[in-house]
Amino acid sequence: MSDILRELLCVSEKAANIARACRQQEALFQLLIEEKKEGEKNKKFAVDFKTLADVLVQEVIKQNMENKFPGLEKNIFGEESNEFTNDWGEKITLRLCSTEEETAELLSKVLNGNKVASEALARVVHQDVAFTDPTLDSTEINVPQDILGIWVDPIDSTYQYIKGSADIKSNQGIFPCGLQCVTILIGVYDIQTGVPLMGVINQPFVSRDPNTLRWKGQCYWGLSYMGTNMHSLQLTISRRNGSETHTGNTGSEAAFSPSFSAVISASEKETIKAALSRVCGDRIFGAAGAGYKSLCVVQGLVDIYIFSEDTTFKWDSCAAHAILRAMGGGIVDLKECLERNPETGLDLPQLVYHVENEGAAGVDRWANKGGLIAYRSRKRLETFLSLLVQNLAPAETHT
Repeated sequence: MSDILRELLCVSEKAANIARACRQQEALFQLLIEEKKEGEKNKKFAVDFKTLADVLVQEVIKQNMENKFPGLEKNIFGEESNEFTNDWGEKITLRLCSTEEETAELLSKVLNGNKVASEALARVVHQDVAFTDPTLDSTEINVPQDILGIWVDPIDSTYQYIKGSADIKSNQGIFPCGLQCVTILIGVYDIQTGVPLMGVINQPFVSRDPNTLRWKGQCYWGLSYMGTNMHSLQLTISRRNGSETHTGNTGSEAAFSPSFSAVISASEKETIKAALSRVCGDRIFGAAGAGYKSLCVVQGLVDIYIFSEDTTFKWDSCAAHAILRAMGGGIVDLKECLERNPETGLDLPQLVYHVENEGAAGVDRWANKGGLIAYRSRKRLETFLSLLVQNLAPAETHT
């Protein structure tokens, strides 16, 4: 299993290289710029370039895993279709070819003969990437490959990626928008139980060299399987928490603090915002991207990421859920939490990743229909929920 996680870290880094190349290499950046033209699609290009970047990242992840772990590819799922029709009416299925030249030729068909851009993309796609992590390298965990499913969100927060704002200031470490909110999400789950087992969140745009203007990223991972819990934040946590190095349940040291902090979407409902303001005071932060908001919880920048709408999907939450499980936290269904009676002792309604929503069509089959709450500490979540329910009640009686 650690071999699979190691490979996922490598492919996430290759995916991050593609995302960075599209912003930093002139031939590719010119295509990306076209996406900024609101309401019009440039007729020069067969596809929205953002869609091509998304699909390319998804195919890199799929095919690298297929090469290393034959048979796994049938259980890798993402949000993008890899079929395109170019301006000459040709239907093209985008796949990575065995050589850089063949991939460039295929990409050239998608991009209506744009040779420079096709070759630039092919070059970064075929570059070898090495990724090492001492914690992971010293671990061997075996799990049957045939029980694993993988959700991929190739470029989460595409709007921020296209917009490309690089000079946004953070608010207590949290970026409201900008390239820092872009993430690549890979979540592994048990196809029999739907429980998340491994997660990788790659943040391609973390800091930029002021001289070269080149971006550096950061990668986070977690593994939770059969009582073993490991994650990439353990070294920093162990220095702070002493004996809690294994579980990494970093929320517990603040379990008795009455104050809470939360990250939310700009589109959050007013009733939730009003209740949160009573629970969290001024410690409510807005941020773009479901993956990034979950990452804020993973990093310990906030206690809670809460979202009441049904517009996040399994590929948005699976990676962070696995990492949070390894830390002693999780992601639960908000609607079910609000309807649950804690006194009955029922377990928290964790999200699962193997079952479609009944009666739904298209991507809605995989929506997180009841909304979600991501958290690091179960004890703090329970306290937060009881306060949220108390503060929601008055608001809801007037609606």
